Amino acid sequence: MTATDDRVTALTEERFERMSRPFGGEVPPPVDRSVLPPGPKWPALAQSAGLLRFRHRFVPWAHRKYGDVFTVRMIPHGRPLVMFTRPEHAKEIFAGDPEIFHAGKGNAILGPIMGEHSLLLQDSREHKRARKLLMPAFNGQALRTYESLVTELARAEVARWQPGSEFRALDRMNALTLEVILRVVFGVTDEQRLAELRPRVRKTVDVNPAILLAWGWPSLKKVGPWKRTVQNQRELDRLMYAEITERRQAPDLAERTDVLSRLIREGQGDDAQYPPLADEELRDQLVTLLLAGHETTASALAWTLHEIGRDEEQLRRAREAATNGDDAWLEAVLKESMRLHPVIAMVVRTLMKPATVGGLDLPAGTTVGPSILITHSRPDNHQDPQTFRPERFMGQNPPTNTWIPFGGGVRRCIGAGFSLMEGVAILRAVLSAYDVHAVGDEEPRVRNITSVPRRGARIRVTAR
Repeated sequence: MTATDDRVTALTEERFERMSRPFGGEVPPPVDRSVLPPGPKWPALAQSAGLLRFRHRFVPWAHRKYGDVFTVRMIPHGRPLVMFTRPEHAKEIFAGDPEIFHAGKGNAILGPIMGEHSLLLQDSREHKRARKLLMPAFNGQALRTYESLVTELARAEVARWQPGSEFRALDRMNALTLEVILRVVFGVTDEQRLAELRPRVRKTVDVNPAILLAWGWPSLKKVGPWKRTVQNQRELDRLMYAEITERRQAPDLAERTDVLSRLIREGQGDDAQYPPLADEELRDQLVTLLLAGHETTASALAWTLHEIGRDEEQLRRAREAATNGDDAWLEAVLKESMRLHPVIAMVVRTLMKPATVGGLDLPAGTTVGPSILITHSRPDNHQDPQTFRPERFMGQNPPTNTWIPFGGGVRRCIGAGFSLMEGVAILRAVLSAYDVHAVGDEEPRVRNITSVPRRGARIRVTAR
């Protein structure tokens, strides 16, 4: 093992040790449950499993039983999570003072994987700095430079399909969006490094919810699947730090357009508002973009292809849009899929001071969050919500805070524009070459923090 390997191992071990204790290793003060909305009386472990593993049954059940606002207790320590389901509640939470409504604390379960510098885990001044440094890599001008490479990768993927073949759309979309992340975001072009990165990234994305739940007991990282997760992270970190080191020394760094190269350049120069990102910060932001932008987009695309393939009229309209360059309709199709099949179930904030939400006075330490699952399926938000109707997004948007796959407020997903651009480019490439036909029915299942088609959204493709 080299000195560099020793350093990476130490960094990985320190991250897991530090981030497995989201409250600094201290048990946070108890919250007076008598002031909280009603909710299940099960043990915290059972409620946590219900929310993270069986959310598509548990959350609708809790909504029917307890109403528009209800409390779930989470491990460790039975911490309260108050779920809100109305758009006016989401508006209050998204507009809440970021010094009080901390998103980083609410996302702490992801800390050992993403790292403390992750945009999703930072709050206050640290979050403002990181977002300021990342924003130029995702503005409109930057997105236009990425689109041609995304289209090229999508066409190469589709060219490998065989007319008449049947396969799991989720598998092919996962492979494609991973390639987009590695080449467009990481900027990796070396085939050997790509071959090393792919399996490490897949194992990171495919982490079981049980692994995430158990980080509150750091000793588990020495056994079984938790030990294997740490080992995989160590190897992924080694590859990523090597790429970062080489990129900093690249003679063409100033001309490169991938996200990593842009992030390295940000903060440099006499007029820079903030200092540039250190290696550890770059690593954490890249893993965040990987987890937030890889499988989420892949799952949305798989659901979209399955929905199009279930209805000949939807297929006809999408095919015409791809042929005629009608990106607005393709984007509407993608957005409607995100509404009908939410990939992320909720958005969360942890209260650092007492606050009032929805007329409820909630104590510090309470985590609050809009339920995306319920918000997207309420008939008073979306007429006939179980029907796939892309026209909801043509010429207008649904009422504010009734469509929230990217969250909202100052914490709205920084990669929202990238995700939509990527999805439209991929749909255009697929539907320009093939008609798609759904094979069998589908339902969601939980995979890590995301929801994916249980059977992989099987489709059959026929040449145009």
